[in-house]
Amino acid sequence: MRASLLQVAVNEDEPVESRRRRVAALVRDQAGADLVVLPELWTTGAFAYEGFGAEAEPLQGPTYEAMAKAASEAGVWLHAGSVPERDPDGTLYNTSLVFSSSGELAASYRKIHRFGFDKGEAVLMGAGEELVTVRLPDTVVGVATCYDLRFPELFRGLVDAGAETFVVPAGWPERRRAHWTLLARARAVENQAFVLACGTAGTHAGVPQAGHSVVVDPWGEVLAEAGPGEEILTVDFDPATVAGTRDRFPALKDRVLGLDRPRR
Repeated sequence: MRASLLQVAVNEDEPVESRRRRVAALVRDQAGADLVVLPELWTTGAFAYEGFGAEAEPLQGPTYEAMAKAASEAGVWLHAGSVPERDPDGTLYNTSLVFSSSGELAASYRKIHRFGFDKGEAVLMGAGEELVTVRLPDTVVGVATCYDLRFPELFRGLVDAGAETFVVPAGWPERRRAHWTLLARARAVENQAFVLACGTAGTHAGVPQAGHSVVVDPWGEVLAEAGPGEEILTVDFDPATVAGTRDRFPALKDRVLGLDRPRR
């Protein structure tokens, strides 16, 4: 299976519509890949809180339309990162969109863990409530977003729902880049799953981004890692490795806590 992670540079001097067109062209250029992944809030910038309201769009808004068309034209499954979604009731959500290779919406995920410690995203956006998995032809993808990476119980839930590959778009800051790689490897090892973590480059509202998108295998080995700038990270991996790893080293079968078991 071939995945291409598009580490898009998000800078405030590029209009949102121009970036949307540019990214759609990048997606179309990935024809031949099985899965293409975009970062979190690449239309606005994950730290550009003041623009969330102005740039928010309905689920089937301009980003949805552009990405659905690009996925169909390239013939790829596309995790289109996330957008600031405005629900009909007015609530904003940090919502990820996943399209099939025919351009159909396969899933959407509203980010459960909002970042900001009582400011920014944490107060401007509503929290999602549902875990989301997507069945691709060769693997079951569990969907998470950025700050979710710090909450291992979410990934355990995705494993219980059948996930073999985690896709994590992010707008992770450079000052905590060491955590980014560490947590991506930890989620891979403890769940014996692939992790495809796609971050942004550039600067969001004065916050330099980490870049360094990374693909990790079920043993925690880094298969590929990007640098700090805009880059396309392409990697071939074998989803069957997940079943093989879980069979040879069946740690998940020894789980005790967090399981729904009858009390004695």
